[in-house]
Amino acid sequence: MRTGRPIPPLSITKDQRGALENWARRPKTAQALAWRARIILACAEGKPNKVVAQQVRVRQQTVSKWRSRFLGKGLEGLLDEPRPGTPRKVSDAELEKVLTMTLESQPRDATHWSTRSMAGQCGLSRSTVGRIWRAFALQPHRSETFKLSKDPLFIDKVRDIVGLYLHPPDRAMVLCVDEKSQIQALDRTQPLLPMRPGQVERRSHDYKRHGTTSLFAALDVKTGAVIGECHRRHRSGEFRKFLDTIDQNVPPSLDVHLILDNYGTHKTATIRNWLLKRPGFTYTSHPPAPLGSTWWSDGLPLSPKSRFAVALTAACASWKRPSRTIWPLPTNRPSPLSGQRRPMRSWHR
Repeated sequence: MRTGRPIPPLSITKDQRGALENWARRPKTAQALAWRARIILACAEGKPNKVVAQQVRVRQQTVSKWRSRFLGKGLEGLLDEPRPGTPRKVSDAELEKVLTMTLESQPRDATHWSTRSMAGQCGLSRSTVGRIWRAFALQPHRSETFKLSKDPLFIDKVRDIVGLYLHPPDRAMVLCVDEKSQIQALDRTQPLLPMRPGQVERRSHDYKRHGTTSLFAALDVKTGAVIGECHRRHRSGEFRKFLDTIDQNVPPSLDVHLILDNYGTHKTATIRNWLLKRPGFTYTSHPPAPLGSTWWSDGLPLSPKSRFAVALTAACASWKRPSRTIWPLPTNRPSPLSGQRRPMRSWHR
């Protein structure tokens, strides 16, 4: 005769079986949930708790526990219950006060709120204020700039320029033309001291000016090729010479679309007459916004090692960064690893 408590029958629906099978097939994530799903699937086959315990390799009491959970709550009974934690100490009113003061007020003695000033004003800790700001993605110490164009044809110009960049015309070359004026050829007053073990590279804080030059460049949007030329001055005459250089480097069978800014040297009578004589050149002026005028700002070959303006002009024309000058140490100088104290010696040459 069988003794003990009777085991209630366990039956699962089709949807429950699909969810349990998905949980049981998990190879790595949530293995506790996959293990509980295997127990319920084995119990649904009508097996007693002892057989299921041997099959899943757990104790019989564990099988009885999760069988009872499933019979009482269904699939939700297999999930972990929310664990108790420390109750929140910051009320909704205090949270609203911090957010309102951050967004709508400004401290008297500063330009923006800090965690210390806000904590002192609201009676909270600095870490609490920091957590509130991070939760709502607030960064009072940061600011960004923007620019609104007053040009009534701003939208039309943007569409024209973006259309040229994305869909250039057939049998035509789109060139983004810009100038970099007043490029200084700078040199330090003393030779550079190279890096060595335990000491970084050193250079004098003052410098000498060896003249300036202006770089005219045109970027082929499709191929990335650059047509560059340097001049001493930045006037319409020098810009016309650069247009002649572009005309010489572009095949005669291709039309040219120039994208320029609103600089005054681009709109003189000399430039207009030059364009009228060449119907293959099309002039497109972009609004005063950084759409195409700063494409070289990160690649300008300007180096403090330039010895004079001629070397700088050659570097700009070839569009290659000048080689680094390394000043060797004297041969009679002791090694910094020898432990000997070096005498103070001037590096002036």
